[in-house]
Amino acid sequence: MATISPANRPVLLVLIDTEEEFDWDAGFRRENAGVTAMAHVGRAQAIFDEYGITPTYVVDYPVASQRQGNEMLRELATSGRAVIGAHLHPWVTPPYDEELCLRNSFPGNLPRELEAAKLRATVEAIEAGIGVRPAVYQAGRYGLGPHTHELLESLGFDVDFSVCPPFDYRNEGGPDYSASSTEPYWFGDKRRMLGIPLTGAYTGLLSGAAHGLHTWANRPSLAWARLPGLLSRTGLLDRLRLSPEGFDTGDHRRLLHELLARGQRTFVFSFHSPSLKPGCTPYVRTETELAEFLDRFRRCFDFFFGDLGGLSLTPLELRTRLSETAT
Repeated sequence: MATISPANRPVLLVLIDTEEEFDWDAGFRRENAGVTAMAHVGRAQAIFDEYGITPTYVVDYPVASQRQGNEMLRELATSGRAVIGAHLHPWVTPPYDEELCLRNSFPGNLPRELEAAKLRATVEAIEAGIGVRPAVYQAGRYGLGPHTHELLESLGFDVDFSVCPPFDYRNEGGPDYSASSTEPYWFGDKRRMLGIPLTGAYTGLLSGAAHGLHTWANRPSLAWARLPGLLSRTGLLDRLRLSPEGFDTGDHRRLLHELLARGQRTFVFSFHSPSLKPGCTPYVRTETELAEFLDRFRRCFDFFFGDLGGLSLTPLELRTRLSETAT
């Protein structure tokens, strides 16, 4: 993978995992395909419109294939207020040929032909329900596999958002992104597809030895010591993401300052669409929590576009910009 250096002015992309509602702490069930939270997407879209942001909704099969899920997205795509991409949750995407288990919730773990068939089904549902051919992808649960890039290239995708540093999902059977770069990169046989990692990093005085220390501090046998909280409060170590889910404005600012100091200029603000309806995710349980959740959007955008002098681009705009820079 060839690393790219974008222009000096910081760039923000907004990405929404646009998916069905399900209990994140329960097992995977094919019948959990409700999309009632899509009626609440306008709460976030109004903020994006206010700041001149064109967000990217990566849409999975249940959302794309149901009118309650796809109707607003079709309107947003037609009006140019949003980019529509694809998001693959294997357990609710036909064909239903795999065993339902934790390992198979990462689409890259599926046999090549089954991953391909589910990806095609998602693309076709988006074309039928929303009226666009998606060129942007994010694997559900960030589950890239050995065949994913080849399949994306064969289907004409241009951008992938599946890499999620610095998280390690090996204990669930998924990929390890603990050592992945946060910088955009070109990939595929023709090096024409752009990978844009989600924005996350270890920060603090001990970030140089971060992953091993963070893993040790989170061992169940040490839960009584509350070591992650202690490391965070003392400024020694934090694992942060540029997301309103579980991270507040102070976290966002610390992360942005840290990565800007390291030379990074491309950032992704991301969250899950069900968080816009109280009670659908662990991050937003009440209307009060929803108000706080949406306030984090505004505070982050005010800081990014005001204090940092940043700008917003779509994934395809960034791909064009970086392609021109590289030639």
